[in-house]
Amino acid sequence: MTENEIGTIVIASAIAIHRELGPGLLETVYEIVLARELKDRGLTVDRQVPVPIQYKDIRFDVAFRADIIVAGKVILELKSVERVTAAHKKQVQTYLRLTGCKLGYLLNFGGALMRSGITRCVNGLEE
Repeated sequence: MTENEIGTIVIASAIAIHRELGPGLLETVYEIVLARELKDRGLTVDRQVPVPIQYKDIRFDVAFRADIIVAGKVILELKSVERVTAAHKKQVQTYLRLTGCKLGYLLNFGGALMRSGITRCVNGLEE
């Protein structure tokens, strides 16, 4: 399955969850439910994935934790905030660069409409 095919399933799942649960819950609630929904749709899902980085001569085994990585290809960063900032978007871009993944989504479940809370980020992905 390609990154874009996975992305289509991720977006459909996020919209369905937001319609059912609405905005305003903690990010962890959306993370648990989204992981389950994606698994139910046949995808491999890993939550709170530790990602190492190398800085100079120092290796950090757990530099950060990706909220969800789908099929080892697509990173999902979940938020439940009133407004997404440029820093949130940069966070996903940095995660993509450090992991080598080509596609990521910033999913903000805090807004009234899920569609306005979806930010697609790419890192060398061929369209």
